[in-house]
Amino acid sequence: MYLLGFDIGSSSIKAALVHADTGRIVGTSHYPDREMDIIAAQPDWAEQHPDVWWEAVCHATRRLLDKTQIDPAQIAAIGIAYQMHGLVALDAQGAVLRPSIIWCDSRAVAIGDQAFQSIGAPYCLEHYLNTPGNFTASKLRWVRENEPDVFKKIDKIMLPGDYIAYRMTGEICSTITGLSEGIFWDFKANGLAKKLLEYYDIPETMLPPVRGVFEQQGKLHAAAASALGIPAGIPVGYRAGDQPNNALSLNVLRPGEVAATGGTSGVVYAVAAGPLHDPQQRVNGFAHVNYTPDHPLTGILLCINGSGSQYRFIRQIIGDNALGYPDMELAAGTVPIGSDGVTVLPFGNGAERMLGNRTPGSRLLGLNFNRHEKRHLYRAALEGIAFAFVYGMEALREMNIPVNILRVGNDNLFQSAIFSNTIATLVGSEIEMHATTGAVGAAKAAGVSVGMYASVEEAMQGGTIVHRYEPEKSQESHQIAYTKWKDELNIALHSPV
Repeated sequence: MYLLGFDIGSSSIKAALVHADTGRIVGTSHYPDREMDIIAAQPDWAEQHPDVWWEAVCHATRRLLDKTQIDPAQIAAIGIAYQMHGLVALDAQGAVLRPSIIWCDSRAVAIGDQAFQSIGAPYCLEHYLNTPGNFTASKLRWVRENEPDVFKKIDKIMLPGDYIAYRMTGEICSTITGLSEGIFWDFKANGLAKKLLEYYDIPETMLPPVRGVFEQQGKLHAAAASALGIPAGIPVGYRAGDQPNNALSLNVLRPGEVAATGGTSGVVYAVAAGPLHDPQQRVNGFAHVNYTPDHPLTGILLCINGSGSQYRFIRQIIGDNALGYPDMELAAGTVPIGSDGVTVLPFGNGAERMLGNRTPGSRLLGLNFNRHEKRHLYRAALEGIAFAFVYGMEALREMNIPVNILRVGNDNLFQSAIFSNTIATLVGSEIEMHATTGAVGAAKAAGVSVGMYASVEEAMQGGTIVHRYEPEKSQESHQIAYTKWKDELNIALHSPV
């Protein structure tokens, strides 16, 4: 039997098939071949239409079946990971009312900040582990204030993964971990965030009912099965946001374990015992995939919005779209640490939580027309993103969250030795690279719901470590470059807008 997993990203949809008995990855696919468009009608806005995700899910599934040639009747369960914090609004007939306001959209920052002040910082941090900030609840309030005709028609709101599950099963539901990422969950009351809902004047009935993360959440109906090319009746048995799911994929399930990823955004995700918040609000706390009221494991999430998006932009703006990322790595490797004085601040993808929800923008500094070439920009971008990771991890250490070993997947920016060595050396921690992906983790997790694994821990065992990055013995060159980067960031944060 096989397990099918999806990772619903903002760049592409990834799919994976896993052999249930052995845990072997049978095949992977993605769609589309180029990154999906993000609609940005105004500065700091970011939207995508949910129907685009569904169409990509269908294409990715059919590609995967063609590639693997497995019998679709042998698929036992489906798991879904998804981009976090997005808002999908449906009317009473189940139709999408507007494009989804996705994770990197910053329009609701002021709304969340006002709620934080009005409700009170102590209450918000103790009950929600976060400021309402720019999360899903604040985005919904923005719709209420700015699109009242749309708001009146909303019957149910959901997160991106909830929507894909709905398209598969026809059933509307969410999870505690999902509601917590939207700031719809009260950790102290172990229920809906009623005080915030009342403040925003959002009816509780707009929120989906809750089911367990590893509980069967519906079965594939005939229309969806036909679109996907697989049999009807397959259970959808797992759903989680991409970052908790990435941690699960890397077997980061216990307090003190830390995962990271360097996709469109960059994330460091640490598991903590019990609800935990950052008084300075640089990181977020959400219910982890194995959270229960009796064992309230919290995922502490540090996000750098401008991560892979920064590197992709450098590639596009230079006009080297035909050049592969491995070629860029080779070119960057001919430039010394510090990029010969070129500095990149990678903050051009919306408000940055770890910077107090400010938007200093992406900045290219220290460029000399007579000295610098494309290769200097490639290295400066990789180092700038790595420095942002290190800067954020300083906040974790201040919260007494150790970063002794960082577990990452064998994809995205961590495939770059320049990027990974920079982080390992400055943090002083080993980076352990595993042969897995978010879609693979979602597939394995779905097996728990149908009894193929006795526990989540059993499902995630047997991963393969493909590489380790060790801290370099000498930090001096990296430290000099990092200090210069921090100085430039400090100037950017305190310069007039």
